[in-house]
Amino acid sequence: MPLSEHEQQLLEQMEQALYAEDPKFASQMQGAGARAAARRRVIIGAVGVLVGLALVLVGTMTTMWVGAVGFAVIVAAVVFAVTPPRRGKAALGMVQPDGRVRRPAGGPKPKGKAGRAGSSESFMQRLEHRWDRRRDQY
Repeated sequence: MPLSEHEQQLLEQMEQALYAEDPKFASQMQGAGARAAARRRVIIGAVGVLVGLALVLVGTMTTMWVGAVGFAVIVAAVVFAVTPPRRGKAALGMVQPDGRVRRPAGGPKPKGKAGRAGSSESFMQRLEHRWDRRRDQY
């Protein structure tokens, strides 16, 4: 059974909180997709270094500017290979004792019904209600 949009957002928030709390453990738990993406970045970086090296060698035989462009390509390829990909992370909030989430100033606002300002239920109460509704369905 697929997750609803709100459940996917909650799961994403929990993943981000885990990553913020224990990045070493979170990096060990990343799936094969993340490793494949990292491997792809390294391969692209290596190809970029080879292209830059070829430009540097051509630059030694022709003009200095070609060599300078080659060096810039090498630096950019190495930086690309060693930096992790950017992910659109939402600003993490702090969970209050009553279950509400306090977000930092300027952070993205929550989406959907659960994030509306007029909601009188706390986060935990909404989760409990949703759990009860699911249990009653089956």
